[in-house]
Amino acid sequence: MSFLEAKDLHASIEGKEILTGLNLVINKGEVHALMGPNGSGKSTFANVLLGHPKYTVTSGDILVKGQSLLNLSTDERARKGIFLGFQYPIEIAGVGYSHFLRNAYNTLTKTLGEEQKNREVFLTVREFHEYVKRNLDSVGLDPAFLSRYLNEGFSGGEKKRSEVMQMLVLKPNVAILDEPDSGLDIDAVKSVAEAINKLIDTGAGVVVITHYARILRYLSRLDHVNVMAKGRIIKSGDKGLSEELETKGYGWLGLEEN
Repeated sequence: MSFLEAKDLHASIEGKEILTGLNLVINKGEVHALMGPNGSGKSTFANVLLGHPKYTVTSGDILVKGQSLLNLSTDERARKGIFLGFQYPIEIAGVGYSHFLRNAYNTLTKTLGEEQKNREVFLTVREFHEYVKRNLDSVGLDPAFLSRYLNEGFSGGEKKRSEVMQMLVLKPNVAILDEPDSGLDIDAVKSVAEAINKLIDTGAGVVVITHYARILRYLSRLDHVNVMAKGRIIKSGDKGLSEELETKGYGWLGLEEN
């Protein structure tokens, strides 16, 4: 049985249909790329998956291990082990970064402990801080981030690194990363890709939403490349498809970039 499946998914925002019959199956341990022109529905899929209130699912379903998510709240979906790395992370003043991570980790441990044998139990705040610091190092963030508020005052690149670091700390079953490479220089892209590789090594499923093949070149594996257009997947292939898109653009598929 697949871990996560979108079945003939239709979704709209303010009466405008964006997803028009999306079908996608993600198994634990699989690495997917989701590519396509601007406005094709990639970020909409990510938001619908986690239950963004502005979007309405009009038909179809989203299943986790065969059970529908549609009647679950966002936090209940997250407790199933689904992580979303935002394209535009927001600043949350007053919420301590380290405190946020520790509460989130402990919440997931309560719900995923039986199915994830590699989850550590931290008896003290100090133990957890040491664990987080190891993951900060892996994405090139300074330990001083632990004393700051969530995303407050972070640069665009720091926010992207922070999202991927949160993914490493929380150890989800499936991570959806919405353009984790946007706005990053080549060294930062490599660091983010290396962090994604560490999650891949745990056996988690990963979906990288991106416009470019460069971050995909640094992934330790890439099982499926899916091309979205007009709210559904129109073509799938292996890593070679991403390179073809990098070289040719979307015109050869009968699509145009906006």
